[in-house]
Amino acid sequence: MASRLRAAVLPVARLMFARYLLASIIALASDFALFLLLDRLGLPPVAAACGGYAGGLLVHWAISVRFVFDTGAGPSHGQRLAFIASALLGMGMTMAMVGALSLVGTAPALAKLLSVPVSFLTVYAIRKYGIFARA
Repeated sequence: MASRLRAAVLPVARLMFARYLLASIIALASDFALFLLLDRLGLPPVAAACGGYAGGLLVHWAISVRFVFDTGAGPSHGQRLAFIASALLGMGMTMAMVGALSLVGTAPALAKLLSVPVSFLTVYAIRKYGIFARA
């Protein structure tokens, strides 16, 4: 019985991760484009990282609630707040890494790129196993 359940759940979990990954790639493209624009306009790397992340967050939310996590009647108020909280954690991680790496001489774009997998995996786990666990 457990093996049948596992066999049924595994493809769905993989599909959800694939949809989340695609949503994240689209959001990251928005995030990185805005980050590069803000950096080019002369904002400090940490501020540019914050602005980019915020823009990417809006894109990610729109995609996540429609195509990644099936929330039935739509996301609850609690899910919205938890999504924002997880985003703030990811943003803080990104800003800290960009700031620290920039201080040691890493180019801002490379510092931002290095922060992506850390933030992505952390925030995905929080959203999948916490915020949208029942979706």
